Amino acid sequence: MKILLVEDDNMHADFLMEIVENALPEFDEILVAHNGKEAEKLANLHQISAVVMDLRMKEHNGIEAARTIWAERPHTRILFWSNYSDEAYLRGITRIVPDQAAYGYVLKTATPDKMRLALRAVLIEAQIVVDREVHQIQAQQMRSRSALTEFEYLILLDLALGLPDKAIAMRRKLSLRTVQNRLLSLYDKLEVESQDQNEMGIVLNKRTRAVSSAIARKVINREGLISANKELSAWLAGQPVPLD
Repeated sequence: MKILLVEDDNMHADFLMEIVENALPEFDEILVAHNGKEAEKLANLHQISAVVMDLRMKEHNGIEAARTIWAERPHTRILFWSNYSDEAYLRGITRIVPDQAAYGYVLKTATPDKMRLALRAVLIEAQIVVDREVHQIQAQQMRSRSALTEFEYLILLDLALGLPDKAIAMRRKLSLRTVQNRLLSLYDKLEVESQDQNEMGIVLNKRTRAVSSAIARKVINREGLISANKELSAWLAGQPVPLD
């Protein structure tokens, strides 16, 4: 069996190679990709069924690579590992993972023992494994009154990409009033109203402030916006989302 390791940092790639050799003797060939584009090509060429994927890479991030790999082979098992536990990454993964896929999310601060357990659980036993710290963030999101719903999150991405209310309504198949009500809820949760008050009497743009607040709170990030921009371009062109 073949396994694909996707990591753009040589030190981390060496660590992955060593731990995979020790934890997964079932795999007799280990392939290494140094960016998402290379990962897509190797996964397709070798029909890879098991992947360890870095999330944040300079050339083509892990979420985009996983989207392409899953689109071609939905049963591929992918263990994401990252230095980051941001809400934006969690949402990015949950938006693309197929129902039938086993996946995991482990932080690079995990001990070698935890990494071995995660590797075997996801790539051999087809389980879903989420790092405790990441799971805590997910739980906080669910409990928090300021947590964004999925529709609010999508509308936030539309705001960041510059869509006006009518275009958002058209794209999300909502009424204009529903979009405007969701925006009010979004502003409240991101505390935009309170930030708009100032002694100089300057009226700040609420849409821009909402995006700024979301970035500061790590609700959206560069990788998520790249993916969202691809989806928007495809929607505007009336075509399926491109895989590359």
